This record gives sequence, structure tokens and C-alpha cells, in this order.
Amino acid sequence: MTDAATSDDLLDAVANGAGFCLVCANGHGSLPPRTVCPECGSRALEREALPETGTVRAVTTVHVGPPAFADETPYGLAIARFGPVRLTGHVRAAALDGLARGDDVTLGVGTAGDERHLRFE
Repeated sequence: MTDAATSDDLLDAVANGAGFCLVCANGHGSLPPRTVCPECGSRALEREALPETGTVRAVTTVHVGPPAFADETPYGLAIARFGPVRLTGHVRAAALDGLARGDDVTLGVGTAGDERHLRFE
């Protein structure tokens, strides 16, 4: 089994251009802090580098967000496939215009208040 990676480890890695996911021998992907594959229950998870780009599977615009994002509305949320995992990420309004299913996005880290989150560009 891979080392016990945390969500912060993932965000640090993405910020440094080295994002990763956890993959079992059956090819199921998940994100830290998982220690067991959610699909098959395998405990043998290995780090695998995330592709540089992902493909948007769904996107929506948020007009009334939680307090941490109040100053950023409207903004988008998208789900994108990056190799063996689907990631949900924040999309800034400037990048949201025209973003559609099938478009390619890159992964980054954004902040809202004191919290970091995944962001798509």
C-alpha cells in the first residue's frame, strides 16, 4: 500500500504540477485520504500521476454560493475525468464562459477564505 497521503498532500502536489491519484490493481482510481479502493475494497493502492489535462463531463453555474465563495459568484463547478478519476473543481467566471462537456481543462489549486480547493482552468 502507498503511504497514507492526505487531501493536503494532494493539493500540495497539484500546486507543484505533480498531481496524483490512488489506483488499485484493478485500475479503479480514487483520491486521498482513501486507504481502501471504494470500488473493489483492495488495500493495495499505488500513486499514479494525473494527466496534465482532463475532459469536462458536466458543468454548472453557481449564482448563490456558500459564504466562503460569496465574493466570487457567479462561478462554475465542473466534473472532469483525469485518467482513472473524476474530479470536481471550481471554475472562475472568466473561464466559465463557453465551457462545455467534452472540453479539456487543466488542474490547479484555488483558495476561498482559509480553505484550498481544486480549480479547473
